[in-house]
Amino acid sequence: MGQSTFDDDDLFGEAAEETRAEVREHLRAARAELPDADAVWETDADNVLGALNGLKSALDVGDAVDSVRSAKKAYVLGERADAFEDADDLKEEIEELESLVGDIEAAAEEVASLTGTVPAIRGALQDAVAAGDDGDDEDEEGGE
Repeated sequence: MGQSTFDDDDLFGEAAEETRAEVREHLRAARAELPDADAVWETDADNVLGALNGLKSALDVGDAVDSVRSAKKAYVLGERADAFEDADDLKEEIEELESLVGDIEAAAEEVASLTGTVPAIRGALQDAVAAGDDGDDEDEEGGE
């Protein structure tokens, strides 16, 4: 049986590797939660509202936000403890995912807004056409 080591430097090195692995695991989990690229791009909808509803569903980031947050917390802890010799790769990955998730969430908010606005515009256009048709009938009757 091997002898256990309780040397501070050895333990700190192990903890640093575990923290790096934890960050990587959270980043993998975040990527797994991202929307499918084809689902965001393709649609089988019959109309604009159907396309918007499909896109709104496709833009759901699930638990990606929580996973990026957990990755960032573990990274910050390791960084402040000066546990990483070189963590630029982790920092870049976190920033890229953080930006991507933010962009997806912003797009989802815009789509949600359009999902409410487009039917209202359609209704207003239908009302405008109907009002114009009613006015044409009155003009025709009055001019005879």
